[in-house]
Amino acid sequence: MSVEALSELAAYISERQSDAVLGTTVSAHGELTVEIVPVAVPEFIDWLRGDPNCKFSTLIDITAVDWPERDRRFDVVWHFLSMHQNQRIRVKTALRDDEMLPSITGIHPGAGWYEREVYDMFGILFTGHADLRRLLTDYGFRGHPLRKDFPTTGYTEVRYDDVLKRVVYEPVKLVQEYRQFDFMSPWEGAEYVLPGDEKAKGAAK
Repeated sequence: MSVEALSELAAYISERQSDAVLGTTVSAHGELTVEIVPVAVPEFIDWLRGDPNCKFSTLIDITAVDWPERDRRFDVVWHFLSMHQNQRIRVKTALRDDEMLPSITGIHPGAGWYEREVYDMFGILFTGHADLRRLLTDYGFRGHPLRKDFPTTGYTEVRYDDVLKRVVYEPVKLVQEYRQFDFMSPWEGAEYVLPGDEKAKGAAK
């Protein structure tokens, strides 16, 4: 689709769904993104599917992005395809850490697995989901791996014990500094002192 056609579609969606839409963008690569308010998710997606000028009836996937420095920490993103109009659309909404999103499984039953994956990886809860369990991690897994403050080695390690003849779970023991994240650009330089830095200072003298 041309940028002009997508811009017309963006204007149409903004006009018809003014209460739900916060903004629209069309990239130079021909990608339409619509940002909406969280509470309007089911109604807006149902409208996208049924409106004759949209007909975004195929759910491609659901994912999220973690921005830990923001007040609304997460961007939840849906991708849809309209085979009738040969168009694609990206819908996203910003969410606080303590907020929940309405499930769209009543509109797109296939969203169930995607919502479970987003919950497992990011810890985002979907209200109205019939079976919101972890999907990719193990039973009893602590934390959510795709959060940017998640420790790179996790909290537990798994190994096979030759004496017990079974797989055992043990807590990972790391120095405290390894679990602290500052999200600072490495080019700006860190404000803390890492173990071993004192040797470099001594060598410089």
